[in-house]
Amino acid sequence: MAAAPKFEGWLGKDAESVKGKMEWGPYEPKKWTEDDVDIEISHCGVCGSDLHTLRSGWSPTPYPCVVGHEIVGKAVRVGKNVSHIKVGDRVGVGAQARSCLQPDCAECSAHKESYCAREMIATYGSVYPNGEGKSYGGYADYNRTNGHFVVAIPEALASEDAAPMLCGGITVYSPLKMNGCGPGKTVGVVGVGGLGHFAVLFAKALGADRVVGISRKADKRADALQLGCDEYIATDEDQGWDKKHQRSLDLVVCTVSSAKMPLTGYLGLLRTHGTFIQVGAPDSGEMPPINAFTLIGSGVKVGGSAIGSASSEIPEMLQLAADKKIKPWIQPVDMKDANKTVVDMEDGKARYRYVLVNSNYGKH
Repeated sequence: MAAAPKFEGWLGKDAESVKGKMEWGPYEPKKWTEDDVDIEISHCGVCGSDLHTLRSGWSPTPYPCVVGHEIVGKAVRVGKNVSHIKVGDRVGVGAQARSCLQPDCAECSAHKESYCAREMIATYGSVYPNGEGKSYGGYADYNRTNGHFVVAIPEALASEDAAPMLCGGITVYSPLKMNGCGPGKTVGVVGVGGLGHFAVLFAKALGADRVVGISRKADKRADALQLGCDEYIATDEDQGWDKKHQRSLDLVVCTVSSAKMPLTGYLGLLRTHGTFIQVGAPDSGEMPPINAFTLIGSGVKVGGSAIGSASSEIPEMLQLAADKKIKPWIQPVDMKDANKTVVDMEDGKARYRYVLVNSNYGKH
């Protein structure tokens, strides 16, 4: 049996760490079981969730933490109970590290592990039950995760491209697929950013007839059209946008998270019985109020979506990306510069996804 690797990474020790004050150091991963896989990390995407966790934005973070849940690397230790991964495989881990995985769980038994109500262990910042330890993420040399949530990376996908798909990509792919994105459908994407640019790429790859990018300002219009949008709406600058485009979309995926967003206008873009899906998650969780007559008047539906299933949707998404040669817009940076990258991410400089590249990879 392979020896346990030495776990070191960028530790966030308090809420100030989001200001570029993470510290590199050792930590103790969860206790090893034969259900686990140890991964030597080559790449890790930088997600907005990392910032929320570093500053305890969603809930108090159990410091110290190592964030990062868009992990790609090599399996270096594989538990006896893991059959779909072997040592040496190139693998990935997204935002979930474990669920209850019991056969009597309605969610886990139906490939809906990300909605399991019994146990939801995130890739970082979660405390395992029964004294097993804590989950630590991918701004590090190694990661340890339950094998059920470790996926093989298709050979045709570059590691730096696959990494941000494991959270940013699947967060929008899942609701697009679940809500019928495909030929004959028109899709709106609110927020052309880290998540939104993936939504455009995947909506086109799934065959949507028309994709409309929606953002406050016009400065991303050229990018949106280059990504594949057929049209672009700048809600702060295009006068009468809500009337002009009224009832023109079948599905809207909203990646922004502001209590001040023009939600009534967004809902008005939907055709009769259209669907609005929220994936952006603000620190406060607040959304603008919804007028009941906005829903009743056109029979629209409002819902939400979390990350997708590691056992079904993530492999399906990765294969689609490989088959369709989807190329996300990424900015590779050395993991040694993680602190600066977090600050740049907070300042909105990403176009559209930072990916940390581990210069320690293969040197252990």
